[in-house]
Amino acid sequence: MASAASIFRHLDPERYAAVPIRIEKSGHWVLGGRVPDAISAADVEEPGGTEALQPVEASAAVSRGGLDVVFPVLHGPYGEDGTVQGLLELADIPYVGCGVLGSAVGMDKDVMKTLFLAQGLPLVPHLTVRRHEWLEQPRVVADRAATVLQFPMFVKPANLGSSVGISKVKSAAGFAAAMELAFQFDRKVVIEAGVLNAREIECAVLGNDAPEASVPGEVIVTHPDGFYSYDAKYIDPDGASWRIPADISAEAADRVRGLSVEAFRALDLAGMARVDFFLDDKAGALYLNEVNTIPGLTTISMYPKMWEASGLPYSALLDRLIALALERHAEKQALRTSVK
Repeated sequence: MASAASIFRHLDPERYAAVPIRIEKSGHWVLGGRVPDAISAADVEEPGGTEALQPVEASAAVSRGGLDVVFPVLHGPYGEDGTVQGLLELADIPYVGCGVLGSAVGMDKDVMKTLFLAQGLPLVPHLTVRRHEWLEQPRVVADRAATVLQFPMFVKPANLGSSVGISKVKSAAGFAAAMELAFQFDRKVVIEAGVLNAREIECAVLGNDAPEASVPGEVIVTHPDGFYSYDAKYIDPDGASWRIPADISAEAADRVRGLSVEAFRALDLAGMARVDFFLDDKAGALYLNEVNTIPGLTTISMYPKMWEASGLPYSALLDRLIALALERHAEKQALRTSVK
């Protein structure tokens, strides 16, 4: 909601007549109503005052709205994973950001890494474990992880965001609890080798067929968890800070930007994505971590701040994202969908 509030606040009213669409926990969509006004995640409250608005099914909300373009600001499953994008494709409405395929593989860390490896992109060693494998042979899984990856390691649900369900495992004693937590959120779990002395570097990508990369930024984690955890992101106000541009060499910055564009193309992304890396200064190694196809879009979020540092202010960034959505939709409209 904080990202949505920022977007509403910075869209040029002379160019856009913005209409909010809210999705209730019940699954119903509400078209119109109060414009979101939360400044940050801490300000988000349960919406109220909508008794006069009639919730409708999703298809009705998009078909009745007379919408020219939709700007999805939905994080995680059922918003960032291709499901809403598929609905908008069926309704033939242009939308900002990645398409169905890019959104889906951008959410699934297992499939994402498979495609990255196919393109020869640098990743840390990792394993994917399915729930039935863990339930049937937990000792085998634990021994394999300790042998192949060694400690410390990170255990993550394959399809989730905001660091939910992620654990940093420092020894065998904490492995089972980390796996059980991750499997509460997904049927697949990705286990990654930890990078000692890792710096968390991020880069913003913008475009369709000719994507461009921003200057890189760095997330500096000071939270006791020792990584960019959920608490570090959203709970602890002093859990992390940011440096934009990142304090890295020009050569490293060029490498980050180049790999960001390669990752964007490897997943067939469009519109926007934030690409995250681990930088091992001592070894001089850079590892691609993951992409985020709907990054935070508040005025203080990394994605718009990196573009601002690259010379593209927030309002102009929104204009560009909308133009890219319309461009992609027009290109698709020109394609044939049948033989006759």
